[in-house]
Amino acid sequence: MKNILASFALSVGTILSASAQLQTPKASPFAKIEQRVGLTDIKIEYSRPSKNERVVFGDLVPMDSIWRTGANENTKITTSDVIVFGTDTLKAGTYALYTRPGKDTWEILFYSDATNWGTPDEWDNKKVVLKTKAKVSALINVVESFSISVENLETESASLNFTWDKTVASVSFTVPTGVKVMANIKKTMAGPSANDYYGAANYYYTEKKDLKEALVWITKAVELKGESAYWMLRLKSLIQADLGDKKGAIESANKSILAAEKEKDQHYIDMNKASILEWSKK
Repeated sequence: MKNILASFALSVGTILSASAQLQTPKASPFAKIEQRVGLTDIKIEYSRPSKNERVVFGDLVPMDSIWRTGANENTKITTSDVIVFGTDTLKAGTYALYTRPGKDTWEILFYSDATNWGTPDEWDNKKVVLKTKAKVSALINVVESFSISVENLETESASLNFTWDKTVASVSFTVPTGVKVMANIKKTMAGPSANDYYGAANYYYTEKKDLKEALVWITKAVELKGESAYWMLRLKSLIQADLGDKKGAIESANKSILAAEKEKDQHYIDMNKASILEWSKK
């Protein structure tokens, strides 16, 4: 009986140890910041080591050597649009963020491979997509936990700050807010595109809403796109048929056939011919 109980206890212990994992706090906890600068979204993921009464720069973090810029996994930066550091442009994407701390300046390196644990076993300069310099300033008070932040926010600029102990390294950058806003203004002021009108008309037709309004929109779409847009003419014919205008529907379908034939789109040709046959019987 004792052997049975012992075996049972051992089995339960094995199951529990396999299914449960003990979670404990990390010495350098993970952090994530997300900041919008103008119309550009920036995300930074990193781990935050603490000073713990240690000498940081020049000891814990060697000077003039590549640093993972935090602890544990790669420090990563993701940007939704280009970021410009001086005259150098960082394309939208995700990068590992490495630094080379110095006395007066830090070198900031954006590395295309963000899958390493810390610094790569073999550093590849070809993967450094951008290098820039951050100015170093001294702080009066000690910052216990390493911190990366986006500061000095303006509509077209900000600064990327690295702060720890009594040191802050800061580099300014710009984002293309003005260019994006002007593009949006031009698009909005120009009015809806042919695809916008087509999308609205298709939604109204599919949901059986105001078909008269849908006909106005699809007619506008065809005017803007031209009669080579056989898929738009196809939709126009269907809306006309549902409104009872079989003559107009057949005319639009025939135009759609002619345009589809030029593109050798047999599917649209067959659909239009079948519809014309059906509408002609009524």
